[in-house]
Amino acid sequence: MTGTTEARFAGMRVLVLEDEALVAMLLEDMLADLGCETVGPFAELADAEAFVAAEPAGADAAIIDVNVAGEASYPLATRLAEGGIPFAFSTGYDPAGIPAEWRGRPALSKPFMLPDVERVLRLLRSTAPA
Repeated sequence: MTGTTEARFAGMRVLVLEDEALVAMLLEDMLADLGCETVGPFAELADAEAFVAAEPAGADAAIIDVNVAGEASYPLATRLAEGGIPFAFSTGYDPAGIPAEWRGRPALSKPFMLPDVERVLRLLRSTAPA
């Protein structure tokens, strides 16, 4: 990682929805290494939705697990899209399993590594509203 990378993501607030504690902690560490502030992480869809409803400008981007405790995260994806918050899906499933309306979104395939998270953050930063 370069100083440029740290500066580029410094202060970027990234909402994380992930129900697997170890994956959430790993992602939180990776985001910190990239200079980001983690919002959450949230382990339940309802908690992430409540945060976004209460704090619509509380995150600059989001990384959301597709399947959270057996519940699809697409309602949160809809809320984020409506609010102009760029997001990426995180999934261990084949991308073909994501509904067609969401397939164009950036995605992190599990297991992922730091360069994968950095790539997704660059995409999210480039699609963020000005």
